Amino acid sequence: MENMVKKKLTEYYRDKRVLVTGHTGFKGSWLVKFLETLGANVYGYSLENSSIPNHYSLFNINDINEVKGDILDVNLLKKTFENVKPDIVFHLAAQALVTASYKNPVETYQTNVNGTANILEAIRGCESVKSVICITTDKVYENKEWNYAYREIDQLGGHDPYSSSKACCEILVSSFRNSFFNISEFGIKHNTLIATARAGNVIGGGDWSDNRLFPDIVKSASINESVKIRNGNSIRPWQHVLDCLNGYLILGSRLIERDSSCATSWNFSPNIDQTRNVLSVVKIASHEWDKVKFDIAPRSNTFHEAKNLMLDNSKAINELNWYPKWDTEVSIKKTIKWYREFYENNNVITDNQISEFLNK
Repeated sequence: MENMVKKKLTEYYRDKRVLVTGHTGFKGSWLVKFLETLGANVYGYSLENSSIPNHYSLFNINDINEVKGDILDVNLLKKTFENVKPDIVFHLAAQALVTASYKNPVETYQTNVNGTANILEAIRGCESVKSVICITTDKVYENKEWNYAYREIDQLGGHDPYSSSKACCEILVSSFRNSFFNISEFGIKHNTLIATARAGNVIGGGDWSDNRLFPDIVKSASINESVKIRNGNSIRPWQHVLDCLNGYLILGSRLIERDSSCATSWNFSPNIDQTRNVLSVVKIASHEWDKVKFDIAPRSNTFHEAKNLMLDNSKAINELNWYPKWDTEVSIKKTIKWYREFYENNNVITDNQISEFLNK
């Protein structure tokens, strides 16, 4: 099965020039490894990742050309696009934390909105680009806190600066697509297709971001401390990083095929029956690693956090033939296994888990 799955994606990505912004981040570093497995020529554009440890620095990436730069530097971006001449762009660079957006709201909007505008402007001047996937978030929707899975056609919103900045990105991409990459003019005035992807709560090894559940769990476990759980009843669509990246890659392959119907927005999330609250997730993690201990603690800040969030993935299943390979429990187990190997054996099993995923 691995050969069949890998062969299909390899047909689209082998020898393609793929530019990944935010390639040193959590999802970006996994994507670079995935693309390397598929034989793509990978190029990266990113700031230095400040987390210690850092997933990207833990393994060797073969033949990747990278530029250390800010997406707010439009001149460097344009120069990079001119030099790389990418076929495909995955735009992941962002300020991606809700808590950080409360502390630095203006910086969050500048990075996420102005930065995305700069990326699109660079693409507008680069005729080589055929396929663009801009990554936003499951939090772009106007969350009504109801028992309803949001569809791609539902109202955008965002209570906090991070969420609303990503909703702004969705509107921005739609505007650029209508104005400069209009689907009705595809193949006549331009050859570029742009889509956006909204993923669930992504988990997996190699994430050490502040104020995120799994990094908090494993950092506490590594020093034999209990993790403090703020909102045990909050429900989220937990999803392994490889599942959402597989969705991005399948979507990108359809754009490479010049399927203009795919130049729109897409949800990638676990099935609705796989959503779990925070407490149940932590309990599964504690069963997988005896060092994981937790205490229920009152919220330490007044920042708003959504209590209930689910995405409807039926569009991606029906129209892209994508589906989540690892359910929530398996995703949690794979994530904890990655961290256990790292902390207990100083072993990075990213390549192994990509192989396991392709075997599924």
